[in-house]
Amino acid sequence: MSSDRIVLPEITRSDVGTVLVSPWIVGTPQRQRDAVDATISEWKVAPWPAAFLSLNCFVSLDGEAVLNYAQWTDDDAHREFVRTYRPTLVRGIDEAVPGIERPGLVRYRLRGSVVAEDRPRGEVVAVFVSDSDGFEHASRLVADAQARIGTPPDLPPGLRAAHFHISADGTRVLIYEEWSDETAAASSPHHDVHGTTGNLYRLRRSLTRHQR
Repeated sequence: MSSDRIVLPEITRSDVGTVLVSPWIVGTPQRQRDAVDATISEWKVAPWPAAFLSLNCFVSLDGEAVLNYAQWTDDDAHREFVRTYRPTLVRGIDEAVPGIERPGLVRYRLRGSVVAEDRPRGEVVAVFVSDSDGFEHASRLVADAQARIGTPPDLPPGLRAAHFHISADGTRVLIYEEWSDETAAASSPHHDVHGTTGNLYRLRRSLTRHQR
């Protein structure tokens, strides 16, 4: 079973083995919408591998970028999909929206989460990325980030959840936060961390294979 709904992904779902994050630079809000719509259209006619769990297409609030956050059960299945079908999928997207800049896909693993279950799901997602020098350094960055956030019930106002990821090669840390709104998200303690880049997003569209 699958659905195309505007519902934030379940980051902690138990069947996720790998997270694939791909930022695109598109330049304008209209191109954001067109790129996401073209992506979902192409995926709807693609052969979904059994390992595919979800694709979540976010648009940045500054109107410049699309962030694709995908969940799969394993990397090997995704690599086989890239080898056999991705060129067809990308060709359809690029025909609809020429000139998309793709800095590159990064493979992540979820390394920890802080969730306030008594707070409603957020409307805005803040995503922060830091470079790291191997897994030991990445683990320290995650610990520092968790310390800045705190733990329930003492999370910052408006923060519902924070999810901490480390790339498969240990070179990057990604923090994914759910906030109630744009104003609350702007207060994230990670905005002013040296060496960290961040942006605010809203989910535009998603495709999800429901858990059995």
